[in-house]
Amino acid sequence: MYKKNVVTLIMGWLAFTACAQSGKIDFESYNPTSTLVVPAHPLQKAKFPFIDVHNHQFDMPTANLQNLITAMDQLNMKVMVNLSGDNGDKLKRSVTNVKEHFPNRFIVFANVNFNKVGEEGWAQKAAKQLEEDVKNGANGLKVYKNLGLSVKDIDGKRVTVDDSRLNPIWQKCAELKIPVLIHTADPKSFWDPVDEHNERWLEITTHPGRKRGPDNPAPFETIIEEQHRLFKNNPKTTFIAAHFGWYPNDLGKLGSLLDQMPNVMVEFGAVIAELGRQPRMAKQFFTKYQDRILFGKDSWVPDEYATYFRVLETEDEYFPYHKKYHAFWAMYGMGLPDPILKKIYYKNALRVIPNIDKTQFPE
Repeated sequence: MYKKNVVTLIMGWLAFTACAQSGKIDFESYNPTSTLVVPAHPLQKAKFPFIDVHNHQFDMPTANLQNLITAMDQLNMKVMVNLSGDNGDKLKRSVTNVKEHFPNRFIVFANVNFNKVGEEGWAQKAAKQLEEDVKNGANGLKVYKNLGLSVKDIDGKRVTVDDSRLNPIWQKCAELKIPVLIHTADPKSFWDPVDEHNERWLEITTHPGRKRGPDNPAPFETIIEEQHRLFKNNPKTTFIAAHFGWYPNDLGKLGSLLDQMPNVMVEFGAVIAELGRQPRMAKQFFTKYQDRILFGKDSWVPDEYATYFRVLETEDEYFPYHKKYHAFWAMYGMGLPDPILKKIYYKNALRVIPNIDKTQFPE
C-alpha cells in the first residue's frame, strides 16, 4: 500500500509539472481571489489582553526581550508562555533574563529529558530535576510529541505516553501544582492514505516528512488512547492537551473526552483553521466548555495572530487562512461574547498557570 501511495504521489507530481510547463495552472498555484462581497472586520489586535499559553522561544536565555515585547504590545499579548525552557542551567538563564528585564510578561515551562528511560532511578532523578526547575522559576511542564513517537528506553523499545515508569513525573507535577501541557501524536490525516480523499494531501505532499503509518511508530488511535489513559490515571494532575487533543475536527468527540476527564484543559494552537470552518459548532463548543479552553498559537509569527482574533471575535464570512497547505478552505468568525472571550484570552490561564501577574488584566 505504501509503495502504491508513493507511485501515486510521483505520478501526480509529474502531471502537475507537465501542466506547469504547458502553461496550465496546477493545484498548488491555483489560488483564486474571491469575488464575494461581505462585511469584513480584519483585526490586528485582540479586544482584550491575552495570554498565549503555547509559544516557543528557544533562545530566551540570550534573547533581546524588548523586541518581543514591542511585537507583543502590538497584538495586546500581555503574557507569553515559553514552553521551550529546557531544564537545569539553561532554564535558570531564561528565567534570569526574564526577571532582569520584563518579569511580569513571560512565563517559562520546563522540559524533561527522556533519554535513558528504564535506567534504575531515572524517573526519580527526572522528578527531582523538575522540582529544582520549579524552584528556579519554572511554572509548568511541557511534553513534546517525541514522547509516544520517537522516545525509546534503554532497551530500544518505544516509550508509550502512559508508560508507568514516568509516573513519578506526573505525581511531582500534581504535588507542585503545576500544569502539564502535552503534545501527543499529529493530525489523524497524517496516518491516512495520501490520495484524493485526504484533505491534508497538499501539506503531506509539500512536507513529506509528516507522513506516518501504522508502524511509524504506531497507529494514531493507539497513541492518542495512550494519552487519554495518562490523563485518567493521574486525576490529580492538571493537563493541557495541545492542539485540542487533535480532535478540533470532531468537537463532539472532544467534548465527551472533557466530560470524562475533569483534570484536562485544551488549547487551540495551530488548529484555528479547523474551528474557523465550523463556526456554529465551534461556538456551541466554546460556550459549553468556556472554562476549559486556553488561547494558544504554537509558532511565533506575529502576522498570523490576526486569523485567531478574527475567528474568535468577529462574525465575518469566508475569509482566508494564512497557510494554504494547512487549510485551502475559508474561515468564518464565531463572534464570541465578551465574557467567554475574557475566559479564553486570560481568565482560564490565570486559574491554571501559577505566578502570572494578575494586575495586568481587567476583572
